[in-house]
Amino acid sequence: MIIPNEEREFIKARPVGRLGTADGAGYPHVVPVCFALAGNTIFIPIDEKPKRGDPRDLKRLRNILENERVCLMIDRYAEDWSDLGWVMLRGRARVEPAAMELHTAIALLRARYHQYLDMALEQRPMIIIEVELCTSWGDLSVRSSVGADPA
Repeated sequence: MIIPNEEREFIKARPVGRLGTADGAGYPHVVPVCFALAGNTIFIPIDEKPKRGDPRDLKRLRNILENERVCLMIDRYAEDWSDLGWVMLRGRARVEPAAMELHTAIALLRARYHQYLDMALEQRPMIIIEVELCTSWGDLSVRSSVGADPA
């Protein structure tokens, strides 16, 4: 099991992750993202929030085309540092049109984020990460999660 149960529950309770990509020359790029987890696969939509220009030209997508190695950091900050925790997922990413073959991923995303109910995710690119390595640190309990979804 690449993602152990405790880490999986922590991931599901966190609403935002930080996606790290790097271009072919190794220059890093990090952006906050919404995501869904199914097995050892992460789905990150390119949604309809305002973007500059064509969404297919986003730096994160261009980077993945040049360098498929990515990292997704899911963390919890707290004033009480004994509550700090994070899970780091590393793997290989690809960009695909969402289309109907990803209907399960889209359903997961819509269940997790009500904002996606009115967005045409089927018509937009999606980042798919096959997780190869999971690393974690700190308090991974979901008891103190703020903004946790009930699933």
